[in-house]
Amino acid sequence: MAESISVFNYLDFRAFLADVYVAKKAEGRGFSYRAFSRRAGLKSPNHLKLVIDGERSLSPTSAARYATALRFDEEEAAYFRDLVSFNQARTNAERIEAYTSLTGHRAYRHAHKLDANYAAYYAHWYIPAIREMAMLTGFEGNAAWIAERMVPAISVAQAEEALSVLFTLKLLVRHDDGSVSPSDWVVAAPDETRGVHLARYHQEMLRKAAASIDELTSAERHVSAVTFCLSEGGYARVVERLTRMRQELIAMASLEDDGAHVVHVGLQVFPLTRAEVGQ
Repeated sequence: MAESISVFNYLDFRAFLADVYVAKKAEGRGFSYRAFSRRAGLKSPNHLKLVIDGERSLSPTSAARYATALRFDEEEAAYFRDLVSFNQARTNAERIEAYTSLTGHRAYRHAHKLDANYAAYYAHWYIPAIREMAMLTGFEGNAAWIAERMVPAISVAQAEEALSVLFTLKLLVRHDDGSVSPSDWVVAAPDETRGVHLARYHQEMLRKAAASIDELTSAERHVSAVTFCLSEGGYARVVERLTRMRQELIAMASLEDDGAHVVHVGLQVFPLTRAEVGQ
């Protein structure tokens, strides 16, 4: 493996393998797909090319052979196996489980500090809320002031953690006079992990929505739903309508200049039955 390329810097194992291949070829020492297959004990002479091109997946056995061929130490090999599992996960639950394993590596936390902050931002309901809270008239950017105004109240330590994440992601800015306000930055997690972060965020907010039924009076929250039968075209139209409504709500909120509190609006549509094949 090219010494300048570290697997810990990657969140996509195919991109890592592609970079390794290019670097090794540039060294001019006769490195080839066939030579790699021999080193990995694989029968297919172009196995590496097929994997890089996304035409073949890596089984746990193949991933272990790749780790051996790349001369990984134990920690590198473990990270590579978890990275393969993360990138090849078929369901959201598998992807989250694999991501949890991936983030457990100390080298990941060192190489991907920003991604770890994105993970924290989406994992806790109060962090996005505090970002919006900074738009309130009279907002004070200190943890104690913030903590007691959340519903339900959070600890000062949690508020301090939230502020740290928001400042690191440049979503909040502290001015010379000590005041704090939102920046113009948007949340832009890496493509490789955005799906996991968003899934965790939606799960967290759906739990909050369920809890609001018991924690808040009917006058303090609005929860409604409807179940009905739709064609495939009707389903698409409902999704399009909800998307348009979300955009309209964002536009409406952008015109507010005297916010009193932060709210969350959830829009969901999902099937409760499986469509017949061919219909």
